[in-house]
Amino acid sequence: MTAVEHDADVIVVGAGPGGSATAYHLARHGVRVLVLEKTEFPREKVCGDGLTPRAVRQLIRMGVDTSPEAGWLHNRGLRVIGGGVRLELDWPELASFPNYGLVRTRLDFDDLLAQRAVAAGAKLRTNVNVLGPVLDADGRVTGVEAEVGPGKEPATFHAPLVVAADGVSGRFPLALGLAKREDRPIGVAVRRYYHSPVKHDDDYLESWLELRSKDSGDNLLPGYGWIFGLGDGRVNVGLGVLNSSSAFGKTNYRRLLTDWLANTPADWGMTDETNADGPILGAALPMGFNRVPHYTRGVLLVGDSGGMVNPFNGEGIAYAMESGELAAEVAVQALARPAGPERERALMAYPNELKARLGGYYRLGGIFVKLIGRPEIMRIATKHGMPHPTLMRFVLKLLANLTDPRGGDAMDRVINAMTKAAPAV
Repeated sequence: MTAVEHDADVIVVGAGPGGSATAYHLARHGVRVLVLEKTEFPREKVCGDGLTPRAVRQLIRMGVDTSPEAGWLHNRGLRVIGGGVRLELDWPELASFPNYGLVRTRLDFDDLLAQRAVAAGAKLRTNVNVLGPVLDADGRVTGVEAEVGPGKEPATFHAPLVVAADGVSGRFPLALGLAKREDRPIGVAVRRYYHSPVKHDDDYLESWLELRSKDSGDNLLPGYGWIFGLGDGRVNVGLGVLNSSSAFGKTNYRRLLTDWLANTPADWGMTDETNADGPILGAALPMGFNRVPHYTRGVLLVGDSGGMVNPFNGEGIAYAMESGELAAEVAVQALARPAGPERERALMAYPNELKARLGGYYRLGGIFVKLIGRPEIMRIATKHGMPHPTLMRFVLKLLANLTDPRGGDAMDRVINAMTKAAPAV
């Protein structure tokens, strides 16, 4: 049998936050890593652009300068509006996480992370559209088939391991027969940029738990909204709807967004189309491990490709970066072993550790999604929960997954006990 010449030790498909984090941590350990990205940088992505302290921790682990001088807008916490109450909740003071969040557009953010990976030693090739896997006689993935450049020249790249970080489309795992699980939550989000001199430099991320429309007799709309200041004169405004809602798949989400914004104060600038900066764009949010297994036949799934969005709050970037770091750690150990059973044993640590870290938490998130999909429960929760700041601080810790695993306060211990007790998804 002819030996295959490897182009890298690991091929990473996709240079979003998950792919770039994987590549950075691999390269730091001296692994030859090739990142294949289908677009050119800088490039836009549909996202809320808000980062919780969980994501900030991962940026710091990648050596990113998160200071305001480096172009980051800091925030102190989350402002929650619902049930006739407006509540500002600061991010918790923890040993495990910083006490600030960040906002930055994906146009800047993804490019910055990709360059961090390159600076660490990763090789990045853009305008390379990966079509599917290369399989050996045993069905194991030994590389990828791709089209390169504007001329779509066919190309093949080989490596002992492949990381699928190709986002919500998950084309690479789909080519391996890994379809989305229908029993796991999924959301749809739409967002738009507006020029807003009043809201652009807000100290808090703003979340609206009740969306109302003047056109529908002030009726409650399905979903929840956000307004995140970007610090450059603009805001990112969007809303999300979960598949547990009866309105899922039956709603014009773009109209839903403009109906909600029609209720906001005129001086915010979001009722005037002339203040809009670009169109309304939408994307799916694959939640709660909705594609498994996360390791199979030489391929590790990272981030949205493996359905790792937090069901509680729709956050995906932190979990993409965390899973990328974990995938890199496991791959480094696996590559130090000979190909065969020993290497496979090491690689199975990846899905097992993901399940141990997040399986119980995502199980609780799935229950949460089903509950808030019912308008009467959401109405009761906001009416009776919002007036109690201590309860809402507990909710913030739970929804943002911000606790100290050891020590911590009583809230931390309760949340940690709940996630350990819940059967892992």
